[in-house]
Amino acid sequence: MAILGTILKRTIKLRKNLPRIRRKNAYALQERTLRRLLSKAEFTAFGEHYQFSAMLGEKDLVHTFQKNVDTHDYNSMFRRWWYRSLNGESYVCWPEEVKYFALSSGTSESSSKHIPVTKEMIKTIRRTSAKQLFSLAQYDVDENFFGKGMLMIGGSTHLNFNGTYFEGDLSGITTGNLPFWFQHFYKPGTRISKERDWNSKLDEMTRNAKSWDIGVVAGVPAWVQILFERIIKYYNVKTIHDIWPNLSIYVHGGVSILPYKNGFEKLLGKPISYLETYLASEGFIAFQARPNAEGMKLALDTGIFFEFVPFNAENFDGEGEMVSHPLALTLKDVQEGPEYALLLSTCSGAWRYLIGDTIRFTDVEHCEIAITGRTKQFLSLCGEHLSQDNMNRAIRMTAEEMNVDIKEFAVAGINYETLFAHKWFIGSDSVIDPAVLKKKLDENLKAINDDYRVERIAALKEIFVEVYPLRVFYEWMKTQGKEGGQNKFPRVLKNKRLEDWSLFLTDYKSRPV
Repeated sequence: MAILGTILKRTIKLRKNLPRIRRKNAYALQERTLRRLLSKAEFTAFGEHYQFSAMLGEKDLVHTFQKNVDTHDYNSMFRRWWYRSLNGESYVCWPEEVKYFALSSGTSESSSKHIPVTKEMIKTIRRTSAKQLFSLAQYDVDENFFGKGMLMIGGSTHLNFNGTYFEGDLSGITTGNLPFWFQHFYKPGTRISKERDWNSKLDEMTRNAKSWDIGVVAGVPAWVQILFERIIKYYNVKTIHDIWPNLSIYVHGGVSILPYKNGFEKLLGKPISYLETYLASEGFIAFQARPNAEGMKLALDTGIFFEFVPFNAENFDGEGEMVSHPLALTLKDVQEGPEYALLLSTCSGAWRYLIGDTIRFTDVEHCEIAITGRTKQFLSLCGEHLSQDNMNRAIRMTAEEMNVDIKEFAVAGINYETLFAHKWFIGSDSVIDPAVLKKKLDENLKAINDDYRVERIAALKEIFVEVYPLRVFYEWMKTQGKEGGQNKFPRVLKNKRLEDWSLFLTDYKSRPV
């Protein structure tokens, strides 16, 4: 391990001096990426249907591609194309027989989605992971850091096989395909990684924690925090650094770190660096490449072509459904500030595919973005346009003002009297006065979002706040089959999810004290 760590350290230092990608050549990289994707998929069923061969002869390839290829959401992509791959057919949307499907429901759908993960995509995820590793050259870490272990807290690597394909969490698929050299650094190791029961997995990691020398931890904030709390309690120590003194970096993604950060840092014995990452079932989209950068750098040359649809009333209806022919911009046309929905074309056979996330550019020159929410995870009952980014910021501000930890939350829009109201569900083990929380949260939302402030005068007549222990949120996740790994609680509750959650709370309140 010491030799591998030395090689890795030298490689990273050499990479530090390589030129950085800027906007002026980013579009050229993206155009080249699209050409490669079309060339590879030229003779697939999808490529023949949309005449990729003819497109490749066009001078303005990007414009021709956007003009002739339909946009897709999951339902249209699966019903027209991906179901054929699921049934074992080759050369449907990518020139191979797809052997892996990532199961994902995100936070918008109740049933599991089957997202194809090709061999080419697994390779690109490895390459992008290496790029993020090389970005550590920009960070002030001890030279001994590069020989330390990397704890990845994800889904089970034990995949279901039905005779045709394997299915499971993306983290399970990618971890099961780690390069051989990384096995020396990877924790919790292959045996524990295969464990399906989340509590058993946490127990195993807790019991083994003291024998590991961890430098990096990666995972969804809520579950990493739960593990840290278990380890601290099990060994009767004050902070996680009493067990892992060399822990220097936390790689997080999936949800905003803001609501968790205050509580998380109470578990640390010294400051660490936070690296945000954007790894979705559809691909490795972006990663934080610079210290203290507000956003993450798009992975521009690793098998994904990006388009950006302005997230507004011209392109999306009130339920977050995209219109059939939206305005789709490329990197050369985007601006800092506005929200965009992402369209991806990938080496897993997604084409002009609406991933469901919304982003904004924090730095156009460096091609850096921040995730702001989901196309269907926002509230605009009467024009308040409340995004997940607004919610995260308001929750953190409120928690800091009240000196409490708020680790989970969700909000629903409801009818109230003749107009509307918001109903907040807060997850915290701190002692909280709901009336004070309601007042401060409302004030912070007004300060952050002017549309919200105006509608609180008019159509948004009231907000309600209910506070529950954290275990209530995690118990509900378990009933939904979403415990542990990369799963996260939905921030906006609508329709079936709101109904399920309300029934669960009714049952919870009826339990004997």
